[in-house]
Amino acid sequence: MAEETVSVDIPKSVADKIEEKRKGSEFGSLSEYVGYVLREVVSEEDEEEVFSEEDEERVKERLKALGYLD
Repeated sequence: MAEETVSVDIPKSVADKIEEKRKGSEFGSLSEYVGYVLREVVSEEDEEEVFSEEDEERVKERLKALGYLD
């Protein structure tokens, strides 16, 4: 079963540039390409980990112990 979709308006100049990048790729349409790129961006944001101050301090202390930091 296909995933439900919604429409998004983008400037024609942007769509033209995307279409140029899509040519010669495995993507059959502009929508497929844009959907893929947006899924990648969203998944990268979900995967980002932020160190707490405590974690950062432990890393710094470990790097000092290894001689990488003064």
